Amino acid sequence: MNLPNALTVLRLILVPVFYMLYQRGLFVWALLAFLTASFTDFLDGYLARKWNQITSFGKLADPFADKVMVLTALYCLAADGRIPWAAPIVILVKEALMVLGGLFMLKRKVVVQANIWGKAATVSFIASLVLCFPWHGVQFLYDAGRVLIWLSVGLSVFAMIQYAWGIVKNWDAH
Repeated sequence: MNLPNALTVLRLILVPVFYMLYQRGLFVWALLAFLTASFTDFLDGYLARKWNQITSFGKLADPFADKVMVLTALYCLAADGRIPWAAPIVILVKEALMVLGGLFMLKRKVVVQANIWGKAATVSFIASLVLCFPWHGVQFLYDAGRVLIWLSVGLSVFAMIQYAWGIVKNWDAH
């Protein structure tokens, strides 16, 4: 296992760690676990490209780890009433559609790669979740985070539309 894949596995391990810390009210520690996972997301992709260690495992596990962490954080914040339930529900449905589409394309021997809109949505989600997190007690930051959550949801849905459009546009090539 190469280092980028090990970082992806670490991110998967951090999901239940984050969840347990959050549920126990250890919000600063949960936030640190979330930020560590977010940093490994950036680092594993950077190292995989730099060292030419892109693997099939990484292409599938990396986005899975990202989505599981974001969905877990969205669930925790919605369950606490910090964000509306609509945000995690929309993202869960979107991700389910993406998985189904990805599996369909994988049967055609095509691995769908991340696009710039998906990456922008991930960065936006990280920022919005940090702002909505119960670590600062500043109402303005919570409010800004809630607005940014909806921008993140919009970017995420737009990224899915872009993936679908790219597949339809290049259908004959597959």
